[in-house]
Amino acid sequence: MSIEYDEKGKIFTDIVSKVSIYVTLQTTKHIIRGRMHVRRDQRVKDELDLNEKFLALTDVQVLGPDGQALFQSQFLAVKREHIIWVLPEQRTNEEQVS
Repeated sequence: MSIEYDEKGKIFTDIVSKVSIYVTLQTTKHIIRGRMHVRRDQRVKDELDLNEKFLALTDVQVLGPDGQALFQSQFLAVKREHIIWVLPEQRTNEEQVS
């Protein structure tokens, strides 16, 4: 990892700082609940608009059309073209475990 400073002392690194946001996401076949990771200076919409094939989610629960849990995973890459909608959810401090 390289760390560089400009003349004013601003730090530049290879690390991208992100915030974890709990979301519910609807695909063409499933409802997915998990954590979406958004750059600190951007919105959920900005992350969705990135020109990448997949959206990474962590701490994921996948539900079937009937709402029953199909499986859980620490990581899931969702193909963006299958996403219908995304709903960011407000969580209490107790629920926001990173």
